[in-house]
Amino acid sequence: MAHTVIPFGPQHPVLPEPIHLDLVIEDERVVEAVPSIGFIHRGLEKLVEKKDYQEFVYVAERVCGICSFIHGETFCHAVEELMQIPVPPRAQYLRVIWGEMSRIHSHLLWLGLTADAFGFEALFMHAWRVRERLLDLIEATTGGRVIFGACKIGGVRRDIPKDQMQEVLKELQRLESDMRDIVKIFLDDSSVKDRLCEVGVLSRDEAYDLGCVGPMLRASGVAQDTRLRGYAAYGDLDFAPVTRTEGDCYARCAVRCEELFQSVDLIRQAAARMPEGEISVKVTGNPKGEFTARTEQPRGEVIYYIKANGTKNLERFRVRTPTFANLPALLKILQGCELADVPVLVLTIDPCISCTER
Repeated sequence: MAHTVIPFGPQHPVLPEPIHLDLVIEDERVVEAVPSIGFIHRGLEKLVEKKDYQEFVYVAERVCGICSFIHGETFCHAVEELMQIPVPPRAQYLRVIWGEMSRIHSHLLWLGLTADAFGFEALFMHAWRVRERLLDLIEATTGGRVIFGACKIGGVRRDIPKDQMQEVLKELQRLESDMRDIVKIFLDDSSVKDRLCEVGVLSRDEAYDLGCVGPMLRASGVAQDTRLRGYAAYGDLDFAPVTRTEGDCYARCAVRCEELFQSVDLIRQAAARMPEGEISVKVTGNPKGEFTARTEQPRGEVIYYIKANGTKNLERFRVRTPTFANLPALLKILQGCELADVPVLVLTIDPCISCTER
């Protein structure tokens, strides 16, 4: 049978960002997928030569708009470890709180886009309506909605007073109730199950061998979460990675849905255990040496490598994002799928191409 090559993206109704795939089709089945990236390369890694290491926190936050806070936190963590800066415990807990808020808003954004991919417009609008209220919480505590601007080398720029924290927890309780309604609709609806169950199956060994990270890996039964390493204040909190064993699109969606409530629980724990004290320390001098930092983004593990030569400008800055790590698995699960399932399969890895290309 003759093969046909169909271009998918970079402009497509279901794609939030420009990823391009050349789909080799035999009848209605995908035989091979060939990716092309590079549509939005911004040269952010080169900017370390122009911005000093403290200013560069703002650049790191703009690697990705959706998970900007954790990008900034990871860069700060790398410099702090390199310079042996003692970050105050309260600042570490605040980083956990804002990091988990970032995870919730990212997962709600993904949930809405995935619902939109198979025509569930009402659920799409409902998920984003709830996300908007979470963004209001972020704005109230950091001053920003998507780019928080709250993290800096040596701590954080803002505090959350006790009375404001109580208001945050009350609103989170209301949000949790609404999210449970959304998740119940999403995971129990028969049409959703028809589109997701036993589609794009990735076995445990395949996920591990292909280097998957985040929900993509945990949905195939591997309980790996970089937060377990205990960076920030995660070492003081109680949680276990959310996993499934099916390895299909439904499992990947279920993991992210359950992580919404895990993040709410982590925020409550951090708020209850957060000590009083300073939120930052004064930073003097310039870094020298090299360090690799690893944290858990909403999409999986992100790796930051920095190299410093004792001046105010870093010599080298390199990022390995979770979407980049999950692309080989995406190409694997696209092989043999139906053409109509391609948009759903792409969105179940929760792609962030801005992150990937920088």
